Amino acid sequence: MPRFLRVGGSRKDDGTLFTEADIESQRALERELPRILDCPVLGEEMTFEHQQALWRDHEALWVIDPIDGTTNFVHGLPYFAISVGLMRKGRPTLGVIFNPVSGEMFSAARGHGAYLNGQRLPLKQHVPAMTEAIAGVEVKWLCGRLPQRLSSVAPYGSQRNLGASTLDWCYIAAGRFDIYVHGGQKLWDYAAGSLILSEAGGQMTSLHQDDYWQDDVWQRSVVAALDPGLFDQWVKWVRYNR
Repeated sequence: MPRFLRVGGSRKDDGTLFTEADIESQRALERELPRILDCPVLGEEMTFEHQQALWRDHEALWVIDPIDGTTNFVHGLPYFAISVGLMRKGRPTLGVIFNPVSGEMFSAARGHGAYLNGQRLPLKQHVPAMTEAIAGVEVKWLCGRLPQRLSSVAPYGSQRNLGASTLDWCYIAAGRFDIYVHGGQKLWDYAAGSLILSEAGGQMTSLHQDDYWQDDVWQRSVVAALDPGLFDQWVKWVRYNR
């Protein structure tokens, strides 16, 4: 946080932004997490070849995003987070996502529920009609006719895209968002958040796979909702209009 608003960004080969804060955050997590459980750390700020090797060769991994929402971090938008997921055999067993600006710590362990600073998620149970729902929508990675349909005949009340997908998962789990769609997330984007949503009672699938976990590990789409009724309506609409 001492670097918030005080650090410049650079571009990686794929065009994404990173800062010295991302690097130092990852180094700290790489140092400390094995003291909790001695297994390798797979982080966003590694080469893709290194990430692939870790994923291929180890059944248990810490999967981290040292700063999700780096663009927000650099430009002073207070919507970014540190995400840590513990994955075993390709599935998350522990997830923790922390927003250092708000002090909100979202967490979940498989079979033990999801929490925000000790309070059980979701925070509210009100289920709006689809026409009143708030949607988290990231159109950047969506293909086909879906982006245009979302902008012209979307079935929900309003939409948000705040720029940090790890926190988006938490906002669905908390009931702040009602539905969600993203065209393709990296492993560290969903390693912790998908568990937090599922432990809060939410459901998820992908654009092309009924089983969310069968989609591409490195570019996994998601269609999700907290309420089962909204989930069914949302998935049907998205798939019909993709």
